[in-house]
Amino acid sequence: MTAPRFARQTLSMVDSGPRWPGMAIIALLLATLVLQTLLAQRDELAAQPRWRPTLERVCGVLGCSLPAWRDPAAFTMVTRSVRPSPARPGVLEITATFRNDAPRDQAWPVLLLSLSDIHGQIVGARAFRPDEYRDQHTTGDTLAPGQTATVLLDVVEPAPDTVAFSFDFR
Repeated sequence: MTAPRFARQTLSMVDSGPRWPGMAIIALLLATLVLQTLLAQRDELAAQPRWRPTLERVCGVLGCSLPAWRDPAAFTMVTRSVRPSPARPGVLEITATFRNDAPRDQAWPVLLLSLSDIHGQIVGARAFRPDEYRDQHTTGDTLAPGQTATVLLDVVEPAPDTVAFSFDFR
């Protein structure tokens, strides 16, 4: 039994031309998809050390921007002190100097200050955003590698038996 005439394939209907134009278009579309994905997810990917250099090169070519690098563990506390304010009873004057030990510029950290009593129980804690502790003379949204910053904070003493304090970076 033979197929109907309209369903029969003839040699003139078979494409015997080169396939590379179609393959090139598919490759171009795939490259465009990868680039769009990188750009759409660049904030999340830029936070990963593996993807950051690639995104920096792509954004260097395309003129896009990346958020500042964040690695709170790369900040080191250099000096710190807490003392009662001589002018205001019940207020603690806190001074801290920290350094960026990351290999690249990074955003100012959130400072977490915890105050403890004689038994080691936390009696007060507060997170300070950069806009809360940076003074008006500080310029730039990032700290360069090796750059130090000094912070001056006045906080109300949460309990009269506060004897210890600690800083953490977020």
